Amino acid sequence: MSGLETTRHRRDGHSVLEHRISVPLDHAAPAGERIGLFAREIVRDGGEDRPRLLYLQGGPGGRADRPARLTGWLDRALRDYRVVLMDQRGTGLSTPADALTVTARGDAAAQAAYLAHFRADAIVDDAELLREALVGDAPWSLLGQSFGGFVIIRYLSVAPGSVREALVTGGLPSLSASAEDVYRRTYAATARLNRRYFARYADDEKNLRLLARHLADTEEHLPTGERLSPRRLRQIGIRLGADLGFDALHHVLEAPFVQVAGTRRVSRAFLADVGAVLSHATNPLYAVLHEAIYAQGAATRWAAHRLREQLDGFAEDADPTDTSTPYFLTGEHVYPWQLREDPALSPLADAADLLAAKEDFPPLYDAETLAAHGPPVAAAVYVDDMFVPFDLSTATAEALHDVRPWVTNDYAHDGIRTDGSRILDKLVALARR
Repeated sequence: MSGLETTRHRRDGHSVLEHRISVPLDHAAPAGERIGLFAREIVRDGGEDRPRLLYLQGGPGGRADRPARLTGWLDRALRDYRVVLMDQRGTGLSTPADALTVTARGDAAAQAAYLAHFRADAIVDDAELLREALVGDAPWSLLGQSFGGFVIIRYLSVAPGSVREALVTGGLPSLSASAEDVYRRTYAATARLNRRYFARYADDEKNLRLLARHLADTEEHLPTGERLSPRRLRQIGIRLGADLGFDALHHVLEAPFVQVAGTRRVSRAFLADVGAVLSHATNPLYAVLHEAIYAQGAATRWAAHRLREQLDGFAEDADPTDTSTPYFLTGEHVYPWQLREDPALSPLADAADLLAAKEDFPPLYDAETLAAHGPPVAAAVYVDDMFVPFDLSTATAEALHDVRPWVTNDYAHDGIRTDGSRILDKLVALARR
């Protein structure tokens, strides 16, 4: 491992340490190419002797939080820990992996070979090198939201002795379910939330159908330059799975049209709001690797795309004017055509196709290790989670050595954003019970 480099500054009664190390691109070939890894550590005054907590954010492909204020879950965490915010490989100030840098590596095959090194297994290996650089042989604590919880279960599969305690919010993955298994469930959850949403905001369903019909006949362009198609519009349903998502989505759909010289058009404000939801300019790895996080010894073959045609309300070419059948928004599902329509993703579309066809992604989880030993795991499991199926999470909870689940319907998937202090307080108490 290359040496740790640290700079520091002060912020509102806290020391902020910014760490940089280099890590192998391929941990199986440590003498080969190296990439940079960045982590920001926040230490509250008087808390210098507290243990470290590594926060693993959701995603995949999201950089670590850049909190404008030290509030919510972070404020609660700083009472007990020094908090480490690591930019997972390819994100933030770690060596970036985006359309510009990845395409520079060569053809689609070269790009896919590179991107195959950006799953949870490599993230854990990176974190282990960072832990050794910061604390030597001592263990640290982990907090994982959503995909961050997936990373934690990988961590406990390969290095349980490195973890003092693990806290998971909305992120207990199945140990063996395929992408198709997962997406069949998430489509069902998305359908339920569509029904609830349209029961609350009936006019929004009417507007959605009018919009889809309008967009089929009229070219309207998002701020990124791409045409807003009916199938692209339906992807704003990702908001349905957030704690405050219904109202946020309603504020997008409540008044989409304006009259221009007697002709109905979509307003610029509406297009800006939709573009902000749909663009992957800041997190291209989310779309490129979304199905790969479930791949273990079999190709995903664009599972979400294949499944939608079998499910009532989700068919891509459904007629929005036929009110006898549902016309649903989709969720976090990623589609091959999406990679070609989003300008931030289109240069990576061919590589994403190769990743979807990749048969030999190795297993991520070791069920025997997870069952045999490990630190306490306190996990918030959300009953109505649209993104991480409840039944698969509870099955995993039963398979872990020392799990302390908190099953609740008080929050949606991103509850840590809206009530993080209470959630973390509950999980810390469970872990130390």
